[in-house]
Amino acid sequence: MGIFAISSRKSPADGPEARKDLSEQVRARLPHQFEAVGEVLASGAGSLDAFEVTGHALAQDGAALEEALADLRATTLAVVGREPLYAEVHALSVAWSEATLAYLHQLSCEDPLTGLASLAHVRARLSELFRAYGPQVQESHALVVMDLPADRPGLARGDPFARTLRLTKLGESARTVFPGGETIGRVGANRMVAVVVRDERLGRRVALLRTLLASSEHPTRVWIEGLPATDCGASFLLDELARL
Repeated sequence: MGIFAISSRKSPADGPEARKDLSEQVRARLPHQFEAVGEVLASGAGSLDAFEVTGHALAQDGAALEEALADLRATTLAVVGREPLYAEVHALSVAWSEATLAYLHQLSCEDPLTGLASLAHVRARLSELFRAYGPQVQESHALVVMDLPADRPGLARGDPFARTLRLTKLGESARTVFPGGETIGRVGANRMVAVVVRDERLGRRVALLRTLLASSEHPTRVWIEGLPATDCGASFLLDELARL
């Protein structure tokens, strides 16, 4: 048999398996973190919440997805004598993946190839500013966007190394102009942004950055992008900049 049986949005609540009680003998044999799943299976409640909570908890414990699925299979076999259903596997796997990605995003503050802040870190920095300034962040801060077109010489789509090297140099130039605590991050294959203070020096700094980049082999577009009034709007803006 495969790893799961017929697909269902909920665990089945009908049939003999839905009316069993979870005995102490079976409970004692269940894998770590699977007691709640066993109770749901035995009761026939049909809820997938326990599978999601278990997937999240297993990811936080550092369990591999393969191990989590093996334990899920052992649980369904022990409690209701069948393979896990698709909906049960899906609920546990998605929760495990989301928890794992959230953990990785917390770690991934910096792109290891370029030294630039990751998109997740730029997003987190903007969220911090909105918590501190509210809608007034539109007046206090802005984004400086630096775009390196993919069709420039030496930046063919099939040459990611050349593109990464150029982004690294671009980051160095940006840090020369913005040497303080500004967050400078990569938001796309050929684009980076700096989260900067909107003050009387910003225009001169951007002009200086354009001058530095104009002398390079691959000229780069640079512009000031205003921030929306809400954190959600800023998140949408970053997504749009990352796609273009």
